Amino acid sequence: MTTLHDRRFYFVTGKGGVGKTTVASALALSLAARGKRVLICACNAKERFSSLFEAPPLGHDVVAVAENVWAANIDPARAMEEYGLMILRSRTVYRAVFDNRYVRSFFRATPGLYEWAMLGKAWFHAVEPSPDGAPPYDAVILDAPATGHGLDMLRVPKVIVDVVPPGILRRDAERAWEMFRDERQTGVVIVTLPEDMPVNETLELSQALTSELGLHVSEVVVNGMIPPLFSAPERASLLAPRDVTEGTPGGVAVAAGARRALRERIQAEAIARLGRELSAPKTYVPLYFGGVNGLGEVREIARRFA
Repeated sequence: MTTLHDRRFYFVTGKGGVGKTTVASALALSLAARGKRVLICACNAKERFSSLFEAPPLGHDVVAVAENVWAANIDPARAMEEYGLMILRSRTVYRAVFDNRYVRSFFRATPGLYEWAMLGKAWFHAVEPSPDGAPPYDAVILDAPATGHGLDMLRVPKVIVDVVPPGILRRDAERAWEMFRDERQTGVVIVTLPEDMPVNETLELSQALTSELGLHVSEVVVNGMIPPLFSAPERASLLAPRDVTEGTPGGVAVAAGARRALRERIQAEAIARLGRELSAPKTYVPLYFGGVNGLGEVREIARRFA
């Protein structure tokens, strides 16, 4: 049976602000600890990989950030240029065809073209041959845009396959789409929080991925878990209506306990709902009250994927 660590391409997505970049970084370290060469790609974002790996700021070019881990922040215009040069095999011809304001305006105005440039570049790194015939990376992780934009990005190769006439673009999209739909090679990792809205969005995203696109959700990562302080009966008691003056010392303690009990109840209900409605394996990551600020915390989270 294929496990999370066996795949070649990972698409990490989820609601904005749930910790996708942290999870992508931890997954990369988990794969690297197994001897895999891993590339992480950001999508033209205000990247956090450099701070998490305690490395210089990332640009479009691939650089090493840890042992067996490389990273890049993909610039869609640069990715389009690389793709055009790869097809035309001549910078002079490329400039004649692409390097004018009309074509650049066309690219910016064509829905999905820049998304395909970023997704296609990440996919290419997963399959490109090196001089010895083996791909230079054993696994590629794409830190994808948040839910809606990420889903649109994944729709692009399918649209190209469905509507674009035969040619190089369609050929590459067909190869990528075939790989993305193969659960032995590609897995979608959805990151969420144990709260109502992120869980709702996670369930909707999972439904769209599986029913509309036929893609495989290989893991759900529940980030920001707080350790429970109270049992279910204790939570019920703390949340029961009572006449307490919050300004008194006892009232302050009871109010603080009630707030914590409410948060625990919301978390428990969210986890239970995910368990009922989503069969994908789940990894639980604790809340770091001071934030995840460097390689030490990322390594701790990476061990969760074991």
